[in-house]
Amino acid sequence: MKASKRIRLIEPVLSNNGKLTPLGEKVLCEIEEVLKSGWLTEGDKNREFEEKFAEYVGAKHAITVCNCTVALELALRVLGIGPGDEVIVPDFTHPATAQAVMWAGAEPVLVDVDLYTYNVDIGKLEDAITERTKCIIPVSWGGNPINMKPIRKLKEEYGLYIVEDAACSIGAEYDGEKTGSMADITCFSFHPRKIITTGEGGMITTDNDEWAEKLRSLKKFGERPVDGKLEFIACGTNFKMSNILAAVGLVQLEAIDEIIDRRIELAESYNQLLAGIEGIRPPMRDEKAKHVYQTYAVYVEIEGARDVLLKELRAQGIEVQIGTYALHLQPAFKGVKQAGNLKNSKLLYENLLTLPMSHNMTKEDQELVISNIRDILERLRG
Repeated sequence: MKASKRIRLIEPVLSNNGKLTPLGEKVLCEIEEVLKSGWLTEGDKNREFEEKFAEYVGAKHAITVCNCTVALELALRVLGIGPGDEVIVPDFTHPATAQAVMWAGAEPVLVDVDLYTYNVDIGKLEDAITERTKCIIPVSWGGNPINMKPIRKLKEEYGLYIVEDAACSIGAEYDGEKTGSMADITCFSFHPRKIITTGEGGMITTDNDEWAEKLRSLKKFGERPVDGKLEFIACGTNFKMSNILAAVGLVQLEAIDEIIDRRIELAESYNQLLAGIEGIRPPMRDEKAKHVYQTYAVYVEIEGARDVLLKELRAQGIEVQIGTYALHLQPAFKGVKQAGNLKNSKLLYENLLTLPMSHNMTKEDQELVISNIRDILERLRG
Protein backbone atom coordinates (compact mmCIF):
# COMPACT_ATOMS: atom_id res chain seq x y z
CA MET A 1 0.00 0.00 0.00
CA LYS A 2 1.51 3.31 -1.11
CA ALA A 3 1.92 5.94 1.61
CA SER A 4 -0.30 9.02 1.21
CA LYS A 5 2.71 11.10 2.27
CA ARG A 6 6.41 10.36 2.22
CA ILE A 7 7.40 8.60 5.44
CA ARG A 8 10.81 10.02 6.19
CA LEU A 9 13.75 8.01 7.48
CA ILE A 10 14.62 10.83 9.86
CA GLU A 11 13.88 14.52 10.27
CA PRO A 12 15.70 16.90 12.61
CA VAL A 13 13.38 17.75 15.48
CA LEU A 14 12.99 21.32 14.22
CA SER A 15 10.04 21.02 11.85
CA ASN A 16 6.84 19.07 11.30
CA ASN A 17 5.72 18.77 7.67
CA GLY A 18 7.71 21.89 6.82
CA LYS A 19 6.41 23.96 9.74
CA LEU A 20 8.72 25.03 12.53
CA THR A 21 8.26 23.35 15.89
CA PRO A 22 8.74 25.35 19.12
CA LEU A 23 12.28 23.89 19.15
CA GLY A 24 12.84 25.26 15.64
CA GLU A 25 11.61 28.68 16.69
CA LYS A 26 14.04 28.69 19.61
CA VAL A 27 16.91 27.73 17.31
CA LEU A 28 16.12 30.71 15.07
CA CYS A 29 16.23 33.02 18.10
CA GLU A 30 19.62 31.64 19.15
CA ILE A 31 21.01 32.02 15.63
CA GLU A 32 19.71 35.59 15.45
CA GLU A 33 21.49 36.38 18.73
CA VAL A 34 24.78 35.10 17.30
CA LEU A 35 24.32 37.04 14.05
CA LYS A 36 23.63 40.25 15.93
CA SER A 37 26.74 39.75 18.05
CA GLY A 38 28.89 39.74 14.92
CA TRP A 39 30.96 36.83 16.29
CA LEU A 40 30.32 33.94 13.91
CA THR A 41 33.39 31.73 14.30
CA GLU A 42 34.07 29.67 17.43
CA GLY A 43 32.96 31.70 20.44
CA ASP A 44 30.87 31.90 23.58
CA LYS A 45 28.18 29.49 22.34
CA ASN A 46 30.86 26.86 21.76
CA ARG A 47 32.11 27.20 25.32
CA GLU A 48 28.59 26.97 26.72
CA PHE A 49 27.79 23.97 24.52
CA GLU A 50 31.00 22.22 25.61
CA GLU A 51 30.31 22.82 29.31
CA LYS A 52 26.74 21.55 29.15
CA PHE A 53 27.64 18.56 26.98
CA ALA A 54 30.44 17.50 29.33
CA GLU A 55 28.05 17.74 32.26
CA TYR A 56 25.41 15.72 30.40
CA VAL A 57 27.68 12.77 29.57
CA GLY A 58 29.68 12.89 32.80
CA ALA A 59 33.05 13.86 31.32
CA LYS A 60 35.55 16.44 32.57
CA HIS A 61 36.16 18.01 29.15
CA ALA A 62 34.18 18.41 25.92
CA ILE A 63 35.66 19.97 22.77
CA THR A 64 33.56 21.04 19.76
CA VAL A 65 34.87 20.17 16.29
CA CYS A 66 33.50 20.34 12.75
CA ASN A 67 32.51 16.64 12.51
CA CYS A 68 33.04 13.22 14.10
CA THR A 69 35.51 11.98 11.49
CA VAL A 70 38.05 14.67 12.31
CA ALA A 71 37.29 14.12 15.99
CA LEU A 72 38.54 10.53 15.61
CA GLU A 73 41.62 11.65 13.70
CA LEU A 74 42.46 14.32 16.29
CA ALA A 75 42.02 11.82 19.11
CA LEU A 76 44.53 9.45 17.50
CA ARG A 77 47.02 12.25 16.84
CA VAL A 78 46.82 13.49 20.42
CA LEU A 79 47.55 9.96 21.64
CA GLY A 80 50.64 9.84 19.41
CA ILE A 81 49.24 7.12 17.15
CA GLY A 82 50.56 7.15 13.59
CA PRO A 83 52.78 5.31 11.10
CA GLY A 84 53.75 1.80 12.19
CA ASP A 85 50.85 1.52 14.65
CA GLU A 86 47.77 -0.70 14.40
CA VAL A 87 44.28 0.31 15.52
CA ILE A 88 41.53 -2.30 15.90
CA VAL A 89 38.26 -1.30 14.22
CA PRO A 90 34.99 -3.22 13.76
CA ASP A 91 34.43 -4.20 10.13
CA PHE A 92 30.74 -3.27 10.29
CA THR A 93 30.79 0.52 10.61
CA HIS A 94 30.70 3.66 8.52
CA PRO A 95 33.94 3.95 6.51
CA ALA A 96 34.81 7.13 8.45
CA THR A 97 35.87 5.06 11.48
CA ALA A 98 38.69 3.33 9.59
CA GLN A 99 39.41 6.30 7.31
CA ALA A 100 40.29 8.41 10.35
CA VAL A 101 42.88 5.79 11.31
CA MET A 102 44.37 5.87 7.82
CA TRP A 103 44.48 9.68 7.73
CA ALA A 104 46.36 9.62 11.02
CA GLY A 105 48.94 7.39 9.28
CA ALA A 106 48.16 4.23 11.25
CA GLU A 107 46.84 0.88 9.98
CA PRO A 108 43.29 -0.27 10.76
CA VAL A 109 42.80 -3.93 11.66
CA LEU A 110 39.28 -5.15 10.89
CA VAL A 111 37.45 -7.38 13.38
CA ASP A 112 34.07 -9.09 13.06
CA VAL A 113 30.93 -7.99 14.91
CA ASP A 114 28.12 -9.66 16.83
CA LEU A 115 25.20 -10.71 14.64
CA TYR A 116 22.62 -9.56 17.19
CA THR A 117 23.89 -6.34 18.79
CA TYR A 118 25.74 -5.21 15.60
CA ASN A 119 28.65 -4.11 17.83
CA VAL A 120 32.21 -5.49 17.73
CA ASP A 121 32.56 -9.11 18.84
CA ILE A 122 34.43 -8.59 22.10
CA GLY A 123 35.54 -12.22 22.15
CA LYS A 124 37.56 -11.63 18.97
CA LEU A 125 39.35 -8.46 20.06
CA GLU A 126 42.18 -10.16 21.94
CA ASP A 127 43.09 -12.33 18.93
CA ALA A 128 43.57 -9.14 16.89
CA ILE A 129 46.11 -7.61 19.29
CA THR A 130 49.76 -7.62 18.18
CA GLU A 131 52.91 -5.89 19.40
CA ARG A 132 52.01 -3.03 17.02
CA THR A 133 48.49 -2.52 18.42
CA LYS A 134 48.14 0.85 20.13
CA CYS A 135 44.40 1.46 20.25
CA ILE A 136 40.92 -0.07 20.00
CA ILE A 137 38.07 1.93 18.46
CA PRO A 138 34.81 0.28 19.55
CA VAL A 139 31.66 1.59 17.88
CA SER A 140 28.38 1.82 19.79
CA TRP A 141 26.48 1.14 16.61
CA GLY A 142 23.11 2.71 15.90
CA GLY A 143 22.72 3.97 19.44
CA ASN A 144 23.35 0.60 21.12
CA PRO A 145 26.07 1.14 23.75
CA ILE A 146 28.83 -1.44 23.93
CA ASN A 147 29.90 -3.10 27.17
CA MET A 148 33.18 -1.30 27.77
CA LYS A 149 34.28 -3.28 30.85
CA PRO A 150 35.98 -6.20 29.01
CA ILE A 151 37.55 -3.72 26.57
CA ARG A 152 38.97 -1.73 29.49
CA LYS A 153 40.38 -4.99 30.83
CA LEU A 154 42.23 -5.51 27.53
CA LYS A 155 43.43 -1.89 27.70
CA GLU A 156 45.03 -2.49 31.08
CA GLU A 157 46.49 -5.89 30.18
CA TYR A 158 48.07 -4.78 26.89
CA GLY A 159 48.71 -1.08 27.53
CA LEU A 160 46.28 0.18 24.89
CA TYR A 161 44.13 3.26 24.40
CA ILE A 162 40.36 3.22 23.85
CA VAL A 163 38.84 5.81 21.51
CA GLU A 164 35.10 5.22 21.27
CA ASP A 165 33.24 6.05 18.09
CA ALA A 166 29.93 7.10 19.66
CA ALA A 167 28.75 9.02 16.59
CA CYS A 168 25.30 7.47 16.91
CA SER A 169 25.08 7.10 20.67
CA ILE A 170 24.63 10.42 22.44
CA GLY A 171 22.63 9.70 25.59
CA ALA A 172 23.11 5.92 25.46
CA GLU A 173 24.08 4.18 28.70
CA TYR A 174 25.57 0.87 29.74
CA ASP A 175 25.09 -0.24 33.34
CA GLY A 176 24.34 3.35 34.34
CA GLU A 177 27.37 4.91 32.58
CA LYS A 178 26.80 7.24 29.63
CA THR A 179 28.76 7.03 26.40
CA GLY A 180 31.30 9.82 26.60
CA SER A 181 32.48 8.82 30.06
CA MET A 182 33.70 5.23 29.58
CA ALA A 183 36.62 5.48 27.11
CA ASP A 184 39.91 7.41 27.14
CA ILE A 185 38.47 9.65 24.44
CA THR A 186 34.97 9.55 22.92
CA CYS A 187 33.86 11.08 19.63
CA PHE A 188 30.31 12.14 18.76
CA SER A 189 28.51 13.31 15.61
CA PHE A 190 25.85 15.98 15.11
CA HIS A 191 24.99 14.98 11.53
CA PRO A 192 21.24 15.36 10.72
CA ARG A 193 20.65 11.61 11.15
CA LYS A 194 22.00 11.64 14.69
CA ILE A 195 20.11 12.04 17.99
CA ILE A 196 20.77 15.78 18.07
CA THR A 197 22.09 17.79 15.16
CA THR A 198 23.88 20.98 14.25
CA GLY A 199 23.78 20.17 10.52
CA GLU A 200 27.43 19.12 10.59
CA GLY A 201 29.51 19.01 13.73
CA GLY A 202 31.12 16.83 16.35
CA MET A 203 32.28 16.67 19.95
CA ILE A 204 35.21 15.04 21.73
CA THR A 205 35.07 14.13 25.42
CA THR A 206 37.83 13.08 27.80
CA ASP A 207 38.78 13.26 31.47
CA ASN A 208 42.47 13.83 30.69
CA ASP A 209 43.57 17.47 31.14
CA GLU A 210 46.68 17.17 28.95
CA TRP A 211 44.83 15.57 26.04
CA ALA A 212 42.05 18.15 26.26
CA GLU A 213 44.57 21.00 26.06
CA LYS A 214 46.26 19.40 23.04
CA LEU A 215 42.92 18.78 21.31
CA ARG A 216 41.90 22.41 21.73
CA SER A 217 45.26 23.51 20.32
CA LEU A 218 45.46 21.14 17.35
CA LYS A 219 41.95 21.98 16.12
CA LYS A 220 43.00 25.67 16.00
CA PHE A 221 46.22 25.52 13.96
CA GLY A 222 48.29 24.38 16.96
CA GLU A 223 47.93 27.69 18.79
CA ARG A 224 48.25 28.29 22.53
CA PRO A 225 48.12 31.52 24.57
CA VAL A 226 51.43 32.28 26.29
CA ASP A 227 51.85 35.43 28.42
CA GLY A 228 48.93 37.14 26.72
CA LYS A 229 50.13 36.30 23.21
CA LEU A 230 49.41 33.46 20.82
CA GLU A 231 52.15 30.99 19.97
CA PHE A 232 51.92 28.10 17.54
CA ILE A 233 53.40 25.14 19.37
CA ALA A 234 52.51 22.37 16.89
CA CYS A 235 51.42 21.84 13.31
CA GLY A 236 47.64 21.87 13.74
CA THR A 237 44.75 22.54 11.41
CA ASN A 238 41.31 24.18 11.35
CA PHE A 239 38.67 21.81 12.74
CA LYS A 240 36.60 24.41 14.62
CA MET A 241 32.80 24.46 14.89
CA SER A 242 31.17 27.86 14.29
CA ASN A 243 29.37 29.85 16.97
CA ILE A 244 26.19 29.50 14.88
CA LEU A 245 26.25 25.71 14.89
CA ALA A 246 27.06 25.62 18.59
CA ALA A 247 23.95 27.77 19.22
CA VAL A 248 21.87 25.17 17.38
CA GLY A 249 23.48 22.41 19.43
CA LEU A 250 22.67 24.15 22.71
CA VAL A 251 18.96 24.19 21.93
CA GLN A 252 19.02 20.58 20.75
CA LEU A 253 20.86 19.50 23.91
CA GLU A 254 18.12 21.04 26.06
CA ALA A 255 15.62 18.68 24.42
CA ILE A 256 17.81 15.57 24.23
CA ASP A 257 16.02 13.48 26.85
CA GLU A 258 12.65 14.20 25.23
CA ILE A 259 14.09 13.26 21.83
CA ILE A 260 15.54 10.00 23.17
CA ASP A 261 12.32 9.08 24.97
CA ARG A 262 10.44 9.52 21.68
CA ARG A 263 12.90 7.30 19.80
CA ILE A 264 12.56 4.58 22.44
CA GLU A 265 8.77 4.88 22.17
CA LEU A 266 8.94 4.45 18.38
CA ALA A 267 11.30 1.46 18.72
CA GLU A 268 9.04 -0.27 21.25
CA SER A 269 6.06 0.28 18.96
CA TYR A 270 7.97 -1.32 16.06
CA ASN A 271 8.90 -4.25 18.31
CA GLN A 272 5.23 -4.89 19.03
CA LEU A 273 4.19 -4.54 15.40
CA LEU A 274 6.92 -6.95 14.25
CA ALA A 275 5.99 -9.64 16.77
CA GLY A 276 4.97 -12.79 14.96
CA ILE A 277 6.19 -11.71 11.51
CA GLU A 278 8.25 -14.58 10.14
CA GLY A 279 11.59 -13.83 8.55
CA ILE A 280 12.49 -10.56 10.27
CA ARG A 281 14.30 -9.91 13.56
CA PRO A 282 14.15 -6.64 15.55
CA PRO A 283 17.39 -5.12 16.92
CA MET A 284 18.67 -6.69 20.13
CA ARG A 285 20.20 -5.04 23.17
CA ASP A 286 21.90 -6.16 26.35
CA GLU A 287 19.62 -5.91 29.40
CA LYS A 288 22.10 -3.46 30.96
CA ALA A 289 22.07 -1.18 27.90
CA LYS A 290 19.98 1.92 27.28
CA HIS A 291 19.64 1.83 23.50
CA VAL A 292 18.75 5.27 22.06
CA TYR A 293 17.84 3.91 18.59
CA GLN A 294 19.58 6.43 16.38
CA THR A 295 19.03 3.61 13.90
CA TYR A 296 16.27 1.00 14.12
CA ALA A 297 17.66 -1.75 11.89
CA VAL A 298 15.94 -5.13 11.48
CA TYR A 299 17.63 -8.30 10.24
CA VAL A 300 15.90 -9.83 7.22
CA GLU A 301 16.34 -13.60 7.40
CA ILE A 302 15.10 -14.48 3.90
CA GLU A 303 18.00 -14.50 1.45
CA GLY A 304 17.82 -11.63 -1.04
CA ALA A 305 14.70 -10.15 0.55
CA ARG A 306 16.39 -7.09 2.05
CA ASP A 307 17.17 -5.57 -1.34
CA VAL A 308 13.63 -6.29 -2.57
CA LEU A 309 12.28 -4.51 0.51
CA LEU A 310 14.57 -1.53 -0.12
CA LYS A 311 13.34 -1.15 -3.68
CA GLU A 312 9.63 -1.71 -3.09
CA LEU A 313 9.26 0.28 0.13
CA ARG A 314 11.03 3.27 -1.46
CA ALA A 315 8.67 3.02 -4.44
CA GLN A 316 5.76 3.22 -1.99
CA GLY A 317 7.04 6.46 -0.45
CA ILE A 318 8.63 4.84 2.61
CA GLU A 319 12.24 5.89 3.17
CA VAL A 320 14.40 2.94 4.20
CA GLN A 321 18.13 2.34 4.12
CA ILE A 322 20.78 -0.35 4.60
CA GLY A 323 22.41 -0.65 8.03
CA THR A 324 25.95 0.32 7.14
CA TYR A 325 28.96 -1.14 5.33
CA ALA A 326 31.17 -4.19 5.64
CA LEU A 327 34.45 -2.36 5.19
CA HIS A 328 36.39 -5.30 3.78
CA LEU A 329 34.00 -5.37 0.80
CA GLN A 330 34.62 -1.72 -0.10
CA PRO A 331 37.35 -0.83 -2.65
CA ALA A 332 38.93 1.76 -0.34
CA PHE A 333 39.86 -0.99 2.13
CA LYS A 334 41.22 -3.56 -0.29
CA GLY A 335 44.30 -5.06 1.32
CA VAL A 336 43.53 -3.71 4.81
CA LYS A 337 44.50 -6.20 7.52
CA GLN A 338 41.75 -8.52 8.77
CA ALA A 339 41.74 -10.42 12.06
CA GLY A 340 39.88 -13.68 11.42
CA ASN A 341 36.81 -14.08 9.25
CA LEU A 342 34.28 -11.25 8.89
CA LYS A 343 31.19 -13.34 8.12
CA ASN A 344 28.80 -11.56 10.49
CA SER A 345 29.74 -8.17 9.10
CA LYS A 346 29.00 -9.41 5.59
CA LEU A 347 25.64 -10.85 6.67
CA LEU A 348 24.63 -7.58 8.31
CA TYR A 349 25.73 -5.56 5.29
CA GLU A 350 23.58 -7.74 3.05
CA ASN A 351 20.55 -8.20 5.30
CA LEU A 352 20.00 -5.23 7.64
CA LEU A 353 17.10 -2.89 6.82
CA THR A 354 16.84 0.49 8.56
CA LEU A 355 13.24 1.60 9.15
CA PRO A 356 11.93 5.19 9.38
CA MET A 357 12.36 6.81 12.80
CA SER A 358 11.16 10.34 12.16
CA HIS A 359 10.22 12.10 15.39
CA ASN A 360 6.81 13.09 14.00
CA MET A 361 5.75 9.64 12.79
CA THR A 362 2.27 8.52 13.80
CA LYS A 363 1.23 5.05 14.92
CA GLU A 364 -0.58 4.77 11.57
CA ASP A 365 2.68 5.53 9.75
CA GLN A 366 4.43 2.72 11.60
CA GLU A 367 1.56 0.33 10.98
CA LEU A 368 1.74 1.12 7.26
CA VAL A 369 5.51 0.45 7.19
CA ILE A 370 5.11 -2.94 8.89
CA SER A 371 2.04 -3.89 6.87
CA ASN A 372 3.98 -3.34 3.66
CA ILE A 373 6.93 -5.35 4.96
CA ARG A 374 4.61 -8.21 5.92
CA ASP A 375 2.94 -8.24 2.51
CA ILE A 376 6.26 -8.22 0.63
CA LEU A 377 7.75 -11.02 2.75
CA GLU A 378 4.63 -13.17 2.38
CA ARG A 379 4.80 -12.78 -1.37
CA LEU A 380 8.50 -13.69 -1.42
CA ARG A 381 7.89 -16.79 0.65
CA GLY A 382 5.27 -17.81 -1.91
